[in-house]
Amino acid sequence: MDILFVAGFAPIVADPAAGHAFYRDTLGLPLDVVSGDYIAVDGFEGTKHLGVWPLTDAAESCFGTSEWPADVPVPQATIEFEVSDVQAAADELVAKGHQLVHDTRTEPWGQVIARLLGPEGLLIGVCHTPWLHDD
Repeated sequence: MDILFVAGFAPIVADPAAGHAFYRDTLGLPLDVVSGDYIAVDGFEGTKHLGVWPLTDAAESCFGTSEWPADVPVPQATIEFEVSDVQAAADELVAKGHQLVHDTRTEPWGQVIARLLGPEGLLIGVCHTPWLHDD
């Protein structure tokens, strides 16, 4: 697997208002509304993307519903690793015995991603994010 950089990190919050209050207002991170309750900033020094992702949005992205399945541990955050070949990275993870939350697919915003849960419950993505490669 050829990881190029961390494509994004976002704590997953069940209460978006509390998440906004802590990360944006208390810590002073320069986060703006991107869509609905999702706040984020691109180009933040040290990472390509930083956001606060509502659990309902994470569930929609992973499972196609706003409810996180009761039989899947609820993640506290997500981290995405930009890779040169998403399908090859997903295949490598499966070959090493990991179960994907979902296989490689293209999100409505154009990011190609496969996701799994880490041993601590962190939602991990291996992805290709086209706009992070624009010059």
